[in-house]
Amino acid sequence: MYRHLKKYMIFIVGAFVCSLFLVLAFTTDRKNDNSVNAKAEAAYNQTTTAFIDSIGETARQIGQDYNIYASVLIAQAILESNSGQSGLSQAPYYNFFGIKGTYNGNSVTMRTWEDDGTGKTYEIDEPFRSYGSLSDSLADYAALMTSSTYAGTWKSNTSSYADATQALTGTYATDSLYASKLNSIIAYYGLTAYDQAPVTQATGSTSGLVWNSYRGSYTDAETLSIDEAWASYKNYNESRKALFLCTKLDSLGDKKSPTFCAGD
Repeated sequence: MYRHLKKYMIFIVGAFVCSLFLVLAFTTDRKNDNSVNAKAEAAYNQTTTAFIDSIGETARQIGQDYNIYASVLIAQAILESNSGQSGLSQAPYYNFFGIKGTYNGNSVTMRTWEDDGTGKTYEIDEPFRSYGSLSDSLADYAALMTSSTYAGTWKSNTSSYADATQALTGTYATDSLYASKLNSIIAYYGLTAYDQAPVTQATGSTSGLVWNSYRGSYTDAETLSIDEAWASYKNYNESRKALFLCTKLDSLGDKKSPTFCAGD
């Protein structure tokens, strides 16, 4: 009797230990999963914030120039290009808005998800516009938004960005949740700040910015002047280095001088 009771107690203790081990292992896995998810979300937020910083001021100026919401522009770029991480938004395509068709005869065919209007999705191969640069992508988006098809997104025809995102649903995108997704992005990242007119740091007044090709965005005139001066300085130094190299090779009678020395 005692022997059977002892075996039973050993079985109970063993089962308890195994259960405790499984609970601890599951809890550890959950903690690890939560940690991984938190890190991934933080990394995505940092990527998105950096992406917003890179196009924010340009989007602000486009919004002012084209009567559209910069907040909506930025939100669409985030959603459509995965904050500039999608294959379509990378070189050599630079399509940040998922715009279909061709651009100056250039396009690329990619697989995409579509919504049938009832929430059911399906995959299909579609041609997307291929641009030479981010600035071309932004300019084409702005031009597209000025068409009468998207009159419902214009600031002059709406009371808020929410009206614009709603107008995009079913026209710009087939996704039945397109407006709510854009609204969430705008609210989370505070993108309405870019709907205000640009303010120059020097004077604090609202005035137009200028296109800065060195940075691929709009900046104030002073920043552009600094960038132009720096570019000239670099070009001057490169020319001096090239001249010195050619003179040195010529003095040594080098027969294999670089091709850029031929005109000296």
